[in-house]
Amino acid sequence: MPTTGKQSIMTDPRVREANVTIPVYGQLPFVPERASGCDIFTQDGRRILDMYGGHAVAALGYGHPHLVQAIHEQSSKLLFQSNAVALDVRAGAAEKLIQVAPQGVERVFFVNSGAEANENALRMACVATGRNRVLAITQGFHGRTAAAATVTWNSDRWYGFPSKPFDADFIPRDDVDAARAMIDDNVAAVIFEPVQGVAGAYDLSSEFLETLRNETRKHGVKLIADEVQSGIGRCGHFFAVQANGIEPDIITSAKGLGGGIPCGAVLCANDIASRFGPGDLGTTFGGGPIAAAAITATIEAIENEDLLMNVRRREAQIREQCAIGPVRKIQGMGLLLGLVCDRPASEVRDALLEHDILTGTSSDPKVLRILAPLVLEPGHVEHLAHALEALAPLTD
Repeated sequence: MPTTGKQSIMTDPRVREANVTIPVYGQLPFVPERASGCDIFTQDGRRILDMYGGHAVAALGYGHPHLVQAIHEQSSKLLFQSNAVALDVRAGAAEKLIQVAPQGVERVFFVNSGAEANENALRMACVATGRNRVLAITQGFHGRTAAAATVTWNSDRWYGFPSKPFDADFIPRDDVDAARAMIDDNVAAVIFEPVQGVAGAYDLSSEFLETLRNETRKHGVKLIADEVQSGIGRCGHFFAVQANGIEPDIITSAKGLGGGIPCGAVLCANDIASRFGPGDLGTTFGGGPIAAAAITATIEAIENEDLLMNVRRREAQIREQCAIGPVRKIQGMGLLLGLVCDRPASEVRDALLEHDILTGTSSDPKVLRILAPLVLEPGHVEHLAHALEALAPLTD
């Protein structure tokens, strides 16, 4: 029997979600049905090039055979067990993470998300130092939980909790003199994103990052690198701080860590880990077998397929070919890029979607974000360049 217009509306998942969920997300005008590689196939027959990667989660794209096989095999053997027992697959994931991390971090605490990773990292820094003041960077984003939101720029408009768990202040972005003046013996931690994702893929300067490291060491402050969005190969290194040779005390990871499986991790130095014992930290699902298998498979795929080099090459290609049409300049690192536009980025995003290319916006209204899978191909970049070229620049 043919589907009537009314029946079609009532079965549209956008309508159904609107009827039963809290309306906190703005949603795009298509419904994915399946995906493969960098392509999304929609219910109405479109093929959309995904250059946003589900907020940087789809590190290996969609349906990557090594990741899919690892998830399938692990789910067939052991779907779940808690941290009350040791698991070979969990040990393997932790070992793999430490192998690719910067020098100085030797311990892992598995969690479920980026916000949870940052929440625990901040707790660990306060416990390790005995201090109750944290510095973050203006324009930074670290999550929506109590502590993570405390160090998120401009969070007061949605914070919601009656009070904040510690004193916090913000160092002006890339202001070396302010960093030297604000970091002192009263500070527990400085948290930063090497490349500020939500802010528009703004990469902090090497001089500023080196100043943060030098000043935190001088004053016994823990330096936390929030690599939730910038890590796991996205910036052409397993962690973006490796591009500058920075060695943080704590690193947080999530998003692309499991290639699409929800997971997160806190990596820290031994001297911090030694402050904690049974019952001091906890999580039910963190380090579960499926997540652990996905973490190992994602890292293995990045290594075996030389995806770090692919990221660097695609970045160079985007910088060379895509500073056209509405794009005035390109910032960021690897495949965490911000295309600074001559008009609202939302207009450019919508126009590109008409060309079947999915991109993202940011808190900077003029910056379009590229968070493509690490398996992005040269032809995909050419497709983006042609679509941008078709959008005439604004005349002065």
